Amino acid sequence: MKARVYVTYRTGILDPQGKAVARSLAALGFNEVHDVRIGKYIEIEIDATDRAFAERRLDDMCRRLLANPVIEDYRFDVLDVSNVPQTVGPHTQPGP
Repeated sequence: MKARVYVTYRTGILDPQGKAVARSLAALGFNEVHDVRIGKYIEIEIDATDRAFAERRLDDMCRRLLANPVIEDYRFDVLDVSNVPQTVGPHTQPGP
């Protein structure tokens, strides 16, 4: 199975890279852009035939390594052999 993981800053967390991109887009004349959020996109291939098992393992990977639960949220799509994505998430942790 393949998975796509999306990690983004939690709502309310400052995204300086996103702000810089938004300012640059405005400077280039893209004045319709009001907010930009930068995140991570990760592709993972998992040796699993059971979707539920793959989702549990992906969730564990995200919580333990791929996302910082203090400042980031995550979601993932699991692609089975028919390549039909099934989105799981978003996952958020309670705030500090």
